[in-house]
Amino acid sequence: MGTFKIKGGNRLKGEIVPQGAKNEALQILSAVLLTPEPVIIRNIPLIRDVLKLIELLGDLGVDIQKMDDHTYRFEAKNVNLEFLNSDEFKQKGAGLRGSIMVLGPLLSRFGKGYIPKPGGDKIGRRRLDTHFIGFQKLGAEFVYDSEHSFYKVNATNLKGAYILLDEPSVTGTANIIMAAVMAEGNTTIYNAACEPYLQQLCRMLNAMGAKITGLGTNLIEVEGVEELHGCDHSMLPDMIEVGSFIGLAAMTQSDITIKGAGVKHLGIIPEIFRRMGIELGIIGDDIRVVPQESYQIESFIDGSIMTISDGPWPLFTPDLISIVLVTAIQAKGNVLIHQKMFESRLFFVDNLIDMGAQIILCDPHRATVMGLNRAIKLKGITMSSPDIRAGVALLIAALSAEGTSTIHNIEQIDRGYQFIDKRLKALGAEIERLD
Repeated sequence: MGTFKIKGGNRLKGEIVPQGAKNEALQILSAVLLTPEPVIIRNIPLIRDVLKLIELLGDLGVDIQKMDDHTYRFEAKNVNLEFLNSDEFKQKGAGLRGSIMVLGPLLSRFGKGYIPKPGGDKIGRRRLDTHFIGFQKLGAEFVYDSEHSFYKVNATNLKGAYILLDEPSVTGTANIIMAAVMAEGNTTIYNAACEPYLQQLCRMLNAMGAKITGLGTNLIEVEGVEELHGCDHSMLPDMIEVGSFIGLAAMTQSDITIKGAGVKHLGIIPEIFRRMGIELGIIGDDIRVVPQESYQIESFIDGSIMTISDGPWPLFTPDLISIVLVTAIQAKGNVLIHQKMFESRLFFVDNLIDMGAQIILCDPHRATVMGLNRAIKLKGITMSSPDIRAGVALLIAALSAEGTSTIHNIEQIDRGYQFIDKRLKALGAEIERLD
């Protein structure tokens, strides 16, 4: 188990470039299975989950060539479907949440797909029903082996269908789209997710020869085609990293410029941080966060306490709820944080309370933060990262705290943020990685 040792209290300064989007990568990489032709993907983040998926694709027989640090060439000409029945696949797939994304492409191209119950963050229930109900609507047969926690989907001839999703699941929508691109006839997906990651996937598939319309809306139309071809695709900057760096700069009173932030794809994210009193300077595609002695949380027009909640795009992304919560600790004013989607995501606040934060955990989904306005400094403690986003929230708290903090289980952070310690050191942070 890895550990970060952090000496807090330093003001950081400099420029930082966000990595490629993790949540896009897991979909885009799986899509290479849809064609035997070469696919080049650029701006790939070198993080644990993504590297595990690339390794899994290689085990499936995909020829992989590294062109540079963040660009890979994939050729899925000789896919070995027998690997799906191996113990090695069961072990590797079970340790990776993103393994669910290979099902749609395998089903579309080969008529079958198997995966073990995937892993991932322990942030609450993360059901997969939306994926499998969509596959069944397209004509697939679904079997779940509860004894071995193994999913099997088979289909000899997928056919287009009208599918009304029970929830706008990002991964569910992506998986169903990839299954439908080579199905016979037309598929309509209503209540579809419309995140920028989904739009990117659809653009990539259209570049490969798919016929998908409705990008950016909750009504996606897919006209099935006989085959897909290779393409060259570049991934977006990671909006979660962008939001994390904004929160980090505000908490530590730092002067940080986020280069190439993909501003037009950030949606409501900049506005949410502005509601917390954080000044953002947007110049072209860069965001500068300047040092502020104080940042004041807005109230609603009627004077009631500000509430920040998550929801399906274009609402505020749930992956930044932990970051907003920790940023509010040193704000002036109060805010109610409402995490609607996952019932275990706010439990990390106990660590923040131990550091000196004034937070009331109302229930598993809601926490009220009473801003300290820098009147009281957080103090360093020893803690453990429960998931990717909470881990970075704790890291932000530690960098702003007085004294030394220790964060264990940093493998969770590595799953979503590439070389985060080295990149923060370049800005002036005192952070050391220990094995």
